[in-house]
Amino acid sequence: MKILLSAIYPYVYLLLFVTIPFEDYVRALPNILLGILVIVFPFIVKKDDFKKIDQSLILILLFFFGYLLVNAALSGTLGEDFSIIKKVLIAVGLVLLYIPVNDFNKIKKAIIFSSVAAIIFSVVNIVILTNTLNDFHFGDSPMIIEALLVDRLYLGMLSVLSILVSYSLMRPKFHPKNRYYLANMIINILFLFLIGTKIALLLLVFLLLLRQLYGTKKRVRIPILVLFIAILGTLFYVGFTHKDDKEPSILTSLVTNTMTWELRSETWECGWKTAKKEGVNLTGIGFYNTKDRLVSCYENIIDSEKKQDFTNKRYNTHNQFLDFYVSTGLIGFLLFSILITALFIKKRKKYFPIALLLSLVAYCMVENVFHRQIGAYYIGFILIVLVSNKMVAQNNTINEG
Repeated sequence: MKILLSAIYPYVYLLLFVTIPFEDYVRALPNILLGILVIVFPFIVKKDDFKKIDQSLILILLFFFGYLLVNAALSGTLGEDFSIIKKVLIAVGLVLLYIPVNDFNKIKKAIIFSSVAAIIFSVVNIVILTNTLNDFHFGDSPMIIEALLVDRLYLGMLSVLSILVSYSLMRPKFHPKNRYYLANMIINILFLFLIGTKIALLLLVFLLLLRQLYGTKKRVRIPILVLFIAILGTLFYVGFTHKDDKEPSILTSLVTNTMTWELRSETWECGWKTAKKEGVNLTGIGFYNTKDRLVSCYENIIDSEKKQDFTNKRYNTHNQFLDFYVSTGLIGFLLFSILITALFIKKRKKYFPIALLLSLVAYCMVENVFHRQIGAYYIGFILIVLVSNKMVAQNNTINEG
């Protein structure tokens, strides 16, 4: 029986990652698969399996989650805040449930398959819309956002993960499979342009520049990096320079004239006001109470239609670091920051894990990733890579120097 469970377990784990983008359509399935993994885990895990993960890193991660749980219990906000804490538990749980899985490359391929499936689903919906609507605009359009499988930001996150995974699976020398990974990278990049997710595209540019610091031929790579930075710096300087106060620059218009910029600028401002009003709070006010304070701040918005939208939807801070600071206090913020720092120190010499870590930080800067179950799943995948001692089989990755 144990042999059978050990054989089935990895495939259930893989299926979980494949179904994540389709949670709105098969909402119960990921939870069922997660429940199966939890039940089977103690029957198949072996002592040697725990060598796959870095003990110090997993302890920091568990300590951070433990603090969230205990702090909420002592503050009397556990009942209200458990829905958020539960999502942090999903990310931590995915790391622990990974322990009996031997082939991490299969999990990577599950990410690739799920991104392709999500793209196909979204593109089909977009094609249907273009054929039924006369006035259709690509990019930052409510119609295209409505056609997507899940929120644009999380589709962008999935595509970034899929691109990085494909790159990590490519062999250093010619191999027939490389063409498939390259094709997947191209498809995902084109899709990011199609849906107009600027966060993902800017992140990819930064990760491309970061890649020049890794690997061999640094005498060539570093001058290329410096040249790219100089060109980008010049473009940004020229782009953000105003001809006059009445005529904003092209880049300023590009940044501010988006559907999400106005939302985030408002939530960030209210988040900072809430943080300043609370002062230095060691244990925070709780996730639910933080939303209440934000809603009170939104009441001061002059535009009545905008005020009603913000208060009805109870928008969160859209910054995970700020959310942890206000909701769990200085202690929670520091523990999360210590975790990020420890992960960077441990993995700084390898491009793939550092690229994933920076992706995590980037999305935490613009989104409360632990407020959505899909966000918790993808953060869990990133954490698996970061806390693993041995991510992939020997001689099956690119030479990252």
